[in-house]
Amino acid sequence: MNFGRHSQIYESEFGLFIDALKRAHPELEEQQRQARAIWWDRPPLSPPEIDRAQSVEVKLKPYSYYD
Repeated sequence: MNFGRHSQIYESEFGLFIDALKRAHPELEEQQRQARAIWWDRPPLSPPEIDRAQSVEVKLKPYSYYD
């Protein structure tokens, strides 16, 4: 089936913007990978670290509706 000019693959303005940004700044993807490694890609906690995290207690004040 041929739908004429509508058979082209649609790409949103945002997608076009991101593509242009990546072409203008090729180092951007590597910076994103480095930032992800800092904040998200972490090794699992060791058993002593788990025990320490579970033993910490922070005393919370009861919630008051009116101050």
